[in-house]
Amino acid sequence: MAKQTKNQKVVAQLDAEKLYTVDEAIATLREHKRKFDETVEVAMNLGVDPRHADQMVRGMVSLPSGTGKDVKVAVFARGDNAEKALAAGADKVGAEDLMEDMQNGNLDYDRVIATPDMMGVVGRLGKVLGPKGLMPNPKLGTVTPNVEQAVKDAKGGQVEFRVEKQGIIHSGIGKLSFKDADIKANFKALTDAIVKAKPSGAKGKYVRKITMTSSMGPGLKVDLGEVEGA
Repeated sequence: MAKQTKNQKVVAQLDAEKLYTVDEAIATLREHKRKFDETVEVAMNLGVDPRHADQMVRGMVSLPSGTGKDVKVAVFARGDNAEKALAAGADKVGAEDLMEDMQNGNLDYDRVIATPDMMGVVGRLGKVLGPKGLMPNPKLGTVTPNVEQAVKDAKGGQVEFRVEKQGIIHSGIGKLSFKDADIKANFKALTDAIVKAKPSGAKGKYVRKITMTSSMGPGLKVDLGEVEGA
């Protein structure tokens, strides 16, 4: 049997059934922090079956305190839009050349944005971008004539949330080095957005469980009373 580390022994002593306020959860994660700046993560278990189209939960939300990470953005655009995207901070901008680069396996991006006129080119990347959740989508604002704003949003703390097959949404909400108020603001922004995105086909209780954790920290159950409308 593998020997437990000192931190694992301390974590094992936590009450697995305790419901934490957001403040208590943040404080507890800080007590168990490691030597690097861990990401604070939230998992929401929802009462949906995403196999049904009317129970899919997906959207974008801007975290007011940012994500604490450098978001790599690729943009499909030409002419003035290409220049605007570069000026806004896009990491890579192109057209057919960018498509070929991605077909060759260069997909180290967190967000892919496209102007509407570029979808004929982008459409040929469906099998490449789709499985990675990177395919530009008008509903998510990643197919837009205003690429300048889309790039700024992506770089400034906008994150995408999407329910997984098991009915769970995972998302980072910042770094453990953030101030408590900043983590709380991001937690509220994310959970509010997911509550508002409740699909028409959801039956029974929508938000069933919320867990907050950090990269190497314990998973802490958050009291649903902390989320308005849950």
